[in-house]
Amino acid sequence: MSPIIQTAGLTKVFGANGTAVHALRGIDLTVARGEFVALIGPSGSGKSTLMAILGCLDSPTTGTYTLDGAEVQGLSGAQLARIRNTKIGFIFQSYNLMPKASILRNVELPMLYAGVGGRERRERAMALLEKVGMPEKANVLPSNLSGGQRQRVAIARALANGPALLLADEPTGALDSRTGAEVLALFQELNAAGNTLVLVTHDPSIAALAQRRVEIRDGLIAAAAAGAA
Repeated sequence: MSPIIQTAGLTKVFGANGTAVHALRGIDLTVARGEFVALIGPSGSGKSTLMAILGCLDSPTTGTYTLDGAEVQGLSGAQLARIRNTKIGFIFQSYNLMPKASILRNVELPMLYAGVGGRERRERAMALLEKVGMPEKANVLPSNLSGGQRQRVAIARALANGPALLLADEPTGALDSRTGAEVLALFQELNAAGNTLVLVTHDPSIAALAQRRVEIRDGLIAAAAAGAA
């Protein structure tokens, strides 16, 4: 079975000539289907730049990236948008929920963009809210939820189109330690159910919960080690 993620020689340069910043200097990374990988590194290490490329939010300067068996580089903006909608589920530190839309509507949104019919959208969204323990909040606005509840909704939204890959960027950064632990436990449950997760963090204790942690330093992979079983 082919891996979900395979990169070879990925580089990313911002600026040019004397002002050039080499954010990535040649990243070779493979993530297997069903794996839970943590990308860890200090601020400025390149991990967030790598996450943006893996999520098709940015393009590498050089190198190749294959996602779920298809090469990504060279695709049009519309093609990349479709990949983001159907192949990747995003979970951000700041949740990125629509403030004036109900929780149910927030979870339905990726399905709306994918052309899923109204009845099926609602049924799938309710099932996902059930999965993350939030069905009773379907008609509530995000402003009436705690941070942990908002992140659970964001996870449900990320799962909306059955993505091949879940990308989480510092997903517990805005949460207290107890609530963060609950969200991380949910990630482990999702992984146990077969979901592929890549999580960006600067916190070694969070990275240790993953099956494998990959350390990024100065735009290079510095080390890879096993995490929690």
